Amino acid sequence: MANWLEHSVQIEVDAPIDLVWELWSDLEQMPRWMKWIESVTVLEENPDLSRWKLATTGLEFTWLSRITKLSPRQIIQWESVDGLPNRGAVRFYGSQNKSIVRLTIAYAIPGWLGKLMDNLFLGRAVESTIQADLERFKEYITKLQAEA
Repeated sequence: MANWLEHSVQIEVDAPIDLVWELWSDLEQMPRWMKWIESVTVLEENPDLSRWKLATTGLEFTWLSRITKLSPRQIIQWESVDGLPNRGAVRFYGSQNKSIVRLTIAYAIPGWLGKLMDNLFLGRAVESTIQADLERFKEYITKLQAEA
């Protein structure tokens, strides 16, 4: 038996939505700003599928994810089809100069892990980590624009 936890965070970046979309829709770039994501590999034979690896403090999880909805410059929605149960969406709102990225992640906590950790503590740790991921994304895109 598993419990599902969900978190949503967002950030405003000083960048056009086209650039924000370009970076997020290239899934293999995610490890550049997502601390716990060690690697993402889009499958050549089916670009809607990608293999993800999460690694942190001695824990490692992998999963195969499927894009379930893709609307350019609006939303990328996914769900895992194998491995760590998770689903979520990243939504984009913006204009020529500013964009908002809203990330929602839901994941199943295996019963054995739930017994080891208080869900509230785990939830706060995950939420602060993904908020920090968005801050790293903001720094990354700001640096890219400065170099251009």
